Amino acid sequence: MVTTMMNFIRRLRPWRYAVPFVLCAASYAGHNTADAQTLDRAVGLPGQDSDLQRPLPVHPSHHYLVPSFARPEAVLPDPFGMTSWLRQRGIALTLDNTNEFSGAITPPTRGKAFVNYRQGASNAGQYSLGLHMDWEKLVGLKGFATHAIFTGRYGTTANRMFGDWLAHSSEIFGGGGNVVVHLVMAYGEETLAGGHLSLAAGRMTEMTDFAASPLYCNFMNNSLCGRPKALTDNQYAAAYPAGTWAFRVRGRPSRTTYVQTGVYFADAGIYLNNQHRTGFHFNGSNIKGQIVPMELGWEPTFGPKKKLAGHYKIGAQIINAPSADNYYSVADRSYALTRKTARQDQTAWTAWVLMDQKLMQFKHSGSDAGLTLLTGYIHNDPHVALRDWEVFGGLLARGFIRSRPYDTLGLAFTYVAIAPGVSASEAILLDERRSLPNHATGVQTYSPVVELNYAIHLMRGIVVQPDFEYYARPNAQGNLRPAAMLGVKTHIQLL
Repeated sequence: MVTTMMNFIRRLRPWRYAVPFVLCAASYAGHNTADAQTLDRAVGLPGQDSDLQRPLPVHPSHHYLVPSFARPEAVLPDPFGMTSWLRQRGIALTLDNTNEFSGAITPPTRGKAFVNYRQGASNAGQYSLGLHMDWEKLVGLKGFATHAIFTGRYGTTANRMFGDWLAHSSEIFGGGGNVVVHLVMAYGEETLAGGHLSLAAGRMTEMTDFAASPLYCNFMNNSLCGRPKALTDNQYAAAYPAGTWAFRVRGRPSRTTYVQTGVYFADAGIYLNNQHRTGFHFNGSNIKGQIVPMELGWEPTFGPKKKLAGHYKIGAQIINAPSADNYYSVADRSYALTRKTARQDQTAWTAWVLMDQKLMQFKHSGSDAGLTLLTGYIHNDPHVALRDWEVFGGLLARGFIRSRPYDTLGLAFTYVAIAPGVSASEAILLDERRSLPNHATGVQTYSPVVELNYAIHLMRGIVVQPDFEYYARPNAQGNLRPAAMLGVKTHIQLL
């Protein structure tokens, strides 16, 4: 195993890239920042509404209020005074790049059925531009703001090389249309009653508003980063970078609670290039129904100095759009046995319980430092889902090294159970030596994935995160070898 890892590292020849990077970092070695970049601030949920992650003021008013736009630490914090000049006038521009590299350090499964599998590495990434406008400052339209996110994605993911199609080793892969500019979201938001009520409408991503947490993208594997993968198991679920027409309303009864709901139109093929390659497909010709999510949240703080913040949320979504049954055919018997078309179920659902809680504060570091636990459970409609349910848990330790207050050590575990109808159908198909769905080469049952990483705050606006991932059962199959991967995730916040 050690020999394999060393040979893999030698093939990468990292010194080709390290010299200019280290020289660049050295030029900022003396920089001291009071609000340094971390992955949950940087790449957690691009475009997420800032008011969902921030409680109401201690003494809130009942006037119109546009929540202040986040200003991330950047390599170029205020070039020629441009950033400050624009923000004073209500315009916030952000520009960043996220890059994720991963490669297998274990050989793939061998055999006639696996001739296309290989031990390899890949790179994937995206650049993202955000434009946020406060129209109260611009033209006096009180409480109104607009948000637009554009992205471009590149590269591929390495897990498919050894047969896994469930949990991308590089979360940032896919969905961007392989174009220079892809529209993710563009919507308007009206904030009323001093932040107690928010109304938003336009092109939006459902899973940026619901079941969301910036903590998830302290990791790189798609089983957790972005959102727990089971939440987007249905073909209509709109997750970054795929947007759809939507309306959302959010209320904050108190400083520590919120309730929200909305209507997101179910757009077939939302991740496919034939209709949504650029994200500018607006005519709604593929809309098949509606998704109605609902969520309740509680965001308390504990401890003598109220530094132990927590986020607890429970929610569900009802999907009113046709989805293929994973077992029954139009004849109400197994589609694998009858060889008839799968039955279309008109209604489906997903439910979730999610939480994160800071357990302790490291005394020698700032307010961001501490040990945080995150966990959750997602359950899908077993008749139409591939993933029946998912459970996950993780720990984040930030600033536990006194001299590295913004570095973060992360450990995460996810477990996905495949829906019984999927496993039963695949068993019949396999017995009859017919091709299986979901790129499977054996019956799918369950899949555990483990990730360990260490995010290094290298310099102002730059985070580098070495990463290790382990697939105990790739693609939830028992006939595939376990796979281990090494990689690195980087984030550069330019503006």
